[in-house]
Amino acid sequence: MKLFLPQKFLEDWSVSEKADLQDGKLIVREGGPSTHPAAPAVHFVRLVSGDDEHSLVGRVKTSEQLASLGAEHMADSVILGEAAYEVVEGYVTEVQAAAKPEAKKKAANPEADLLAAFILDKL
Repeated sequence: MKLFLPQKFLEDWSVSEKADLQDGKLIVREGGPSTHPAAPAVHFVRLVSGDDEHSLVGRVKTSEQLASLGAEHMADSVILGEAAYEVVEGYVTEVQAAAKPEAKKKAANPEADLLAAFILDKL
């Protein structure tokens, strides 16, 4: 399961020593240490001008995906062709999703559950 984490959340977590980003990895200290790969990304919030020909509003794209599209990213904006977007900077991390529960038996993935609970508690 992929999760987008806004930069503001990561800064708050880092200050409170609950989580940190080091060497492209999200390190969550709360609930037992766990490490997850993280890549720079942006969440497309709204179209400022032009046409949303690539249907990006509401989507998340990594820096690599932006480069492959030929988009220019600066601070809280992205320019792609004639379109200008407002974006939120952050990171994409991936955690292993817990398997679907079987009848009266729940398959647990404690690391994913802890990260999901941590993120939901902070939103």
